[in-house]
Formats: sequence, structure tokens, C-alpha cells
Amino acid sequence: MTILIIEDEKKIVDILKIGLKGQRYSVDVAYDGEEGLERALKNDYALILLDIMLPKKDGLAICKELREREIHTPIIMLTARGSEEDRVIGLTAGADDYLIKPFGLNELFARISAVLRRPKKTSSEIIKIADLIMDKKKHEVSRAGVLIPLTPKEYKLLDTLLSNHGEAVKRRKLIDDAWGPDFKETNNELNVHIKYLRNKVDGKTNKTKNKPLIHTIRGVGFVLKEKI
Repeated sequence: MTILIIEDEKKIVDILKIGLKGQRYSVDVAYDGEEGLERALKNDYALILLDIMLPKKDGLAICKELREREIHTPIIMLTARGSEEDRVIGLTAGADDYLIKPFGLNELFARISAVLRRPKKTSSEIIKIADLIMDKKKHEVSRAGVLIPLTPKEYKLLDTLLSNHGEAVKRRKLIDDAWGPDFKETNNELNVHIKYLRNKVDGKTNKTKNKPLIHTIRGVGFVLKEKI
């Protein structure tokens, strides 16, 4: 899992990076608000550690914009402001937790674990992973801003993979969701449709080869994620 740190104090960033990597997290860093927002919009992170006082764009504005765009990545705000009013403002902006500086790494790790154990918040209408977007209200799928035409079966398969992104989805679940629980596979139908779906989603858009998102888990099924 990758955690994004948006923090302009390099000493704090260095301490956090060492600590988080020791807990087996991957780490991305942005040192100002504009870069942090861009990274948060572009990539699928497990969690964001977000300082409030940042150059170019403050943490509260970043948090509000992410939530307005239906991006529900868990956010823990880091700040020197410790009043009740400040905490309320941070949580109202959409943060999942609020940690006051200075703090110990063990407390941070405990907060991260607690937030990651909570049920994932997702929009019922829009699912976004990297630059792949499914708009259920419009029944549209796009990647890098380019619409992808899908058959009904391909759409159902992608919906299941997106709804369980980052987790291996068993073949039987994919078959049940796309064909129904009574369907008996006889001609390798799932693999054929996944091949077509992969060609469309992971193929070229705007003449640019996309990074693979759909991966095979041998003996299990398939997973949709940025890295494997």
C-alpha cells in the first residue's frame, strides 16, 4: 500500500518516510499543496497524510476539493493547531482523523491502522482508479479522458473488478456477476471476455500505451490495481 505525504517540512517528511517504510508502506511525497493535489487526483493511494499549512494551496482546500470530486481516499490531517475549533474545521472538510504536532510515530501508526480498518467510502455513481473512471449514472467508462465502448458483459466484469479494486476477485464471482449464478462455463468464456476487456482498458488511448490495471492471479482470478 502506498501512502501520500503532503508536507513542506523536509525534516518531518524524512522521519515519516523512514517510519512508514519500516511498517512496509510505500511512500510518495509532495512538498506543496498544488503538487499534492495533483498527485492525489492522479493516483490511487491507500491513505494521505496532509499538513494544513502548505505553500501554494492549504490542506483544508485540498481536502475539500478531493471530497467534492468524489475521491474518498482516507485523509489524516497533520497540524500544529490543536484547538477544538480547528479539529472540527478539519473533520468538516472531510478528513478522517486529525493529528496534532508534535506526535509520536507509534501514535501515527495506530491512527493509520484504525483509519484503514474502516469500511471504504466510495461514490455510488463514480468509481475512479488512476485515470480509469466508471460513471454509473451515465453508464460510461473512460481512461485518460477517452471514452471506452464496452459490451454489457465487459461492463459488468469491469464493475466487479473496480468495486473490489486492489483485491483478488475469484473467477466464480466474476462469472456470477456477469452471467448469473446458474451459468456453467464451457468454452472459457470468462478468459475470452477478460481478454477483450483488457485490450480496451489497458490498450492504447490517444495513441499512448496505458499502464496495465487488470492483472491475472493464477489459480484464483483477476485483480484491478495499479501495481502488482
